[in-house]
Amino acid sequence: MSLLVIGLSHRSAPVSVLDRASLSPDSRIKLLQDVLAAEPATEAAVLATCNRVELYADVDKFHAGVAELSTLLARHSGVGLDELTPYLYVHYEDRAVHHLFTVACGLDSMVVGEGQILGQIKDALAGGQESHTAGRLLNDLFQQALRVGKRAHSETGIDRAGQSLVTFGLEQLAAGADVRAWVGGRRALVIGAGSMSSLAAATLARAGVAEIVVANRTAARADRLVTILGEPGGTGVRARAVDMGAVDAELTRADIVVSCTGATGLVLTADAVEAALTGGRELALLDLAMPRDIDAAVHRLRGARLIDIESLAEASADAPMAADVDQVKRIVNDEVAAFGAAQRAAHITPTVVALRAMAASVVTSEITRLEGRLPGLDERQRAEITQTVRRVVDKLLHAPTVRVKQLAGEPGGAGYADALRELFDLDPQTVAAVSRADRNEVGDRTAVDVKNRGRV
Repeated sequence: MSLLVIGLSHRSAPVSVLDRASLSPDSRIKLLQDVLAAEPATEAAVLATCNRVELYADVDKFHAGVAELSTLLARHSGVGLDELTPYLYVHYEDRAVHHLFTVACGLDSMVVGEGQILGQIKDALAGGQESHTAGRLLNDLFQQALRVGKRAHSETGIDRAGQSLVTFGLEQLAAGADVRAWVGGRRALVIGAGSMSSLAAATLARAGVAEIVVANRTAARADRLVTILGEPGGTGVRARAVDMGAVDAELTRADIVVSCTGATGLVLTADAVEAALTGGRELALLDLAMPRDIDAAVHRLRGARLIDIESLAEASADAPMAADVDQVKRIVNDEVAAFGAAQRAAHITPTVVALRAMAASVVTSEITRLEGRLPGLDERQRAEITQTVRRVVDKLLHAPTVRVKQLAGEPGGAGYADALRELFDLDPQTVAAVSRADRNEVGDRTAVDVKNRGRV
């Protein structure tokens, strides 16, 4: 069996598709049930947030698993498979583990380093437990992802990365001037109302911008951000919301533009920016979107200064943010390797348990036979002989079983379980029964653990 993840996120799909592909709680339960009813999968869990929908499953066939899970995801999301497929990404085995650990650390979030995703991962695990669709593999995977995410936040400064990105971008636009002095009294246009745009708007407001105009495709989200910015006790900045159709007009009044949407195409073309630069006006633009919102050709326009993710990455190679991200990436890589080794070692455990059970059965049979041949043994003698035989068997099995677990934990060690079964002629059904009992015990224990813990 192997781990497979199929999903879409703000990095692969436009907001319009993400909004339509969102899953209600009932839809998630039905999706999980249908995944388990499908032939390729034995475990499943759904990670659903406002910026991603991901289906995790333990499958025995890769191609069949991709086809079946994609079809089910399309069916339950209400987005046709033909429309959904171009936006889907697929990760398998170690790459799937790496993806979830990266998500758990906030490296795949719109706001890098945000911690809310940990609570959403915990919800995904709890959903799988309540639906009885998460077994040993997904229990281990999601529990480990939570630990990796917590480790990233406790051992690095990744929490500050999102704020650092906005601040560093404004510093680049200010071109060496004090950001507060440069921002003070200017008008800002913020395109988008998601996490990063909201963070940029709040940063601009605290820096002393005179006015903020928020443009977003969903009017309610823009209105909510404007309300938050103008709340008493908040930034108190003058703010208003407009629809996306008013962006070109607002460009002619803005001094600073910050854009971060989930669009897969350009939000601002070079022509639109050039039209706003009449009369010798200057415009500073910060593009925090991935993929880009603002046409790269804006770089060539007189009076326009554009800073985007690519230029920020080049300029911030030695910045604390970059160092934190690199440190988190090293943590993720180490944890992926450790998880893979632990899973490979765990894969052989049922075989070892079955071997020891067979050895115990042989000891019992031989002691019974000995008692028939030596009926005069008293209770003390019988106990001593039994203990001696068991001790000999345990000593003979100790070194090879310990060593085979170590070897199984190494890359390419999956074949040791098969070799052990072949050498000792173990019944595959017995090994499978041990494995099923172990999975059920782990599942019950994890379900209780998840319910008893508070939110991350």
